[in-house]
Amino acid sequence: MIQLRKIENESPWVISKLANNYEIAKNLRDIFPHPYTIDNAVSFIELAKTGELGLVFGIYSENEFIGCCSLNPQSDVYRINAEVGYWIGEPYWRNGYATETVKLLVEMAFNQLGMQRVYANIFEYNMASMKVLEKVGFEKEAIIKSSVIKKGQIFDEHIYSIRKT
Repeated sequence: MIQLRKIENESPWVISKLANNYEIAKNLRDIFPHPYTIDNAVSFIELAKTGELGLVFGIYSENEFIGCCSLNPQSDVYRINAEVGYWIGEPYWRNGYATETVKLLVEMAFNQLGMQRVYANIFEYNMASMKVLEKVGFEKEAIIKSSVIKKGQIFDEHIYSIRKT
């Protein structure tokens, strides 16, 4: 069982220790740097406090920090949507933590925030995240061809969503 807690209470050292991993960074937007330093974690916590990154949480298993997630409500005509994002530290992979995290975020989006749709944008090579989303009930809506660039290579982006029933 996992818990989501406000990230601003976590130690920057603990965050940077887990986040400083290319296997995590390669699946996230470039705003997530590699290498990931303590200074990056301090800046991240400050941005999270302001709300600029949406609702940001630390992911905990038995009071141990294992990763980070966010729920980013959209605005204007997209205000019934929220984007979900997450990463789990590599030592905790393949334990179902990402699936549990996404389930909790979807419940929060629908039941507390009144969202109608939750979505995620996934790079074409991130099959593990696609499987996580599918386990939770997300469906692939689209593949946007040649729409992202990561480390100088162009990739397709897969858009997944789940709608409130």
